[in-house]
Amino acid sequence: MEDKTNLAEVGGRELKKRIREMLATVSGMNEVFSTIAAIPARQVINPLFASFYDKSPLVKWRAVAAMGRVVSRLADHDLESARIVMRRLMWNLNDESGGIGWGSPEAMGEIMAQHPKLAGEYTRMLVSYIQVDQNFLEHEALQRGAIWALGRLSQTRPELVAHSAPELRRFLSSPDAFHRGYAAWALGNLKNRAAAPGIGQLKNDPVKIDIFRNLELYTTTVGALAEEALALIINGERSC
Repeated sequence: MEDKTNLAEVGGRELKKRIREMLATVSGMNEVFSTIAAIPARQVINPLFASFYDKSPLVKWRAVAAMGRVVSRLADHDLESARIVMRRLMWNLNDESGGIGWGSPEAMGEIMAQHPKLAGEYTRMLVSYIQVDQNFLEHEALQRGAIWALGRLSQTRPELVAHSAPELRRFLSSPDAFHRGYAAWALGNLKNRAAAPGIGQLKNDPVKIDIFRNLELYTTTVGALAEEALALIINGERSC
């Protein structure tokens, strides 16, 4: 890894290129976090946004994780600037933006998992992306991102997303394997007992999917995620 001070002094396309290379090649996220901590938040945000659109799933997910740390750090000393980033993520998911907000739901979830104030302000908006009568995301891949984001937020602030359980349960019967697996994971984190029957029907689901958890991207099956979720529900107490 190159000198962090030098990287902090780089700008524009060169910084975007080097951030992308770092996300693709470093051995672990701790090195990524250490490097971006030496770069002013406003300088690194745009390169991370660009990496959401990368063809490499690993680069995309590492950019999401890094964005969570960067915006949380920004919010600690400049909350309004962090809110501007959140509003930019939401704009990317708006039909009027003219694009597709790849990575935006995931980044929202990661940022809120990192920062309690932003979580309190934006959780309802995140939940609305899977509510049919609200700001429902029509694109299947964006729905995956929103479900994952709720699963991520449910790891750290389950009380904020517990009311999303009925909507999450609908995705257990989705034809999309990522929907099923991510919904089971999220509902397990919420220890949602009402979801146990639906999750139980997925225990033998052999479809393989990728999931980013604990700062690692790995392949598992819907059935394996369902088994984990059921174990959490059986041993837990939270329900809604």
